[in-house]
Amino acid sequence: MGQPVLKRTPLYETHVALNGRLVEFGGWEMPVLYTSIVKEHLAVRDAAGLFDISHMGEFLFEGPDAKKFLNKLLTNDLSRLEPGQGQYSLLCQDNGGLIDDLYAYRLGEIRYLLVVNASRVEVDWMWIRAQRNTRYKSLKLEMTDASGDHAALALQGPKSAAILDGLFPAAVELEKNRIAELEFGGAPIWISRTGYTGEDGFELITINDQAVALWEKLTVLGQALGLVPAGLGARDTLRTEAGYSLYGHELTSDTTPIEAGLGWAVADHKIGFVGKETCVAQKQDGVSRKCIGFRMTGKSAPPREQYLIFAGDDSGREIGEVTSGTQSPSLGCGIGLGYVETAFAKSGTPIEIEIRNRRFPAEVVRRPIFRKPD
Repeated sequence: MGQPVLKRTPLYETHVALNGRLVEFGGWEMPVLYTSIVKEHLAVRDAAGLFDISHMGEFLFEGPDAKKFLNKLLTNDLSRLEPGQGQYSLLCQDNGGLIDDLYAYRLGEIRYLLVVNASRVEVDWMWIRAQRNTRYKSLKLEMTDASGDHAALALQGPKSAAILDGLFPAAVELEKNRIAELEFGGAPIWISRTGYTGEDGFELITINDQAVALWEKLTVLGQALGLVPAGLGARDTLRTEAGYSLYGHELTSDTTPIEAGLGWAVADHKIGFVGKETCVAQKQDGVSRKCIGFRMTGKSAPPREQYLIFAGDDSGREIGEVTSGTQSPSLGCGIGLGYVETAFAKSGTPIEIEIRNRRFPAEVVRRPIFRKPD
């Protein structure tokens, strides 16, 4: 049997021309870096980076019952959104296990957009369709998986608004977690002010045919302001510093929103959404393990996924496992996320990470792990 054919975004040739190092990610051939992860990471912290996120999925829901349907599936409360607003939310199984984390936007009175993780597009869509066809057949709404028709870019960093101002001045007026439908190249484009880096930034979702032109326009506008193309490597180090979860690492079908520290995205006042029973019970009764952020306190190699975590007290026993780990370009030390027994999840708790059969000291820290000085 041959290797599975990887999907390519409309910007594939652009990445090749920029000497991007391409790797497999979620079934896609994507750039992990162009120059170096550290350079691209620091550019996003100091100026701006441009990411291809066309591999992510876009689902559209429209109709008088669209909100009712989505509110039955998602943990957060869509009724809190006005047109043009968005919120972070989660899809859970009946037992509270996580299917995906996503962004939900209210585009209009009865029109909604979900932006989902690349590796979960097919799983999410099949699950949503199954819910529609079994539990909610009578509801009036149309559903469209528009993922194949759209490309998306993320413009992230403190200079991102100044760059975008040269092309979409109206988008620069957006507040955090807002979305606008504007026009580019004669076609509609959605621009939201969210992000996955801990910096100010924007996501731009356009039709496939306009992706290259959009990338090139932003690149020209950003040249004088320090904009660089940035790959998945920097995206991962940035999100780890910000303490953001990644599906397949901090979030899996075996973890719940409460264990993951995402209880704030669970609207337990809402009537009957999938996974509510488990989430409410865990909020009330507590959980046996929690997701933490940590940083190494001594010299060591970087922590990595699946490394074991031990108590930093006299017992020295195994208490958990690293789910994401890296060398932080901003802090100059090893950092990570992981799950530990709840008793060890408090900020300031000493722990140890086993790296290459040796244990090295670390400390539980509040997320975000990296905070810019005021």
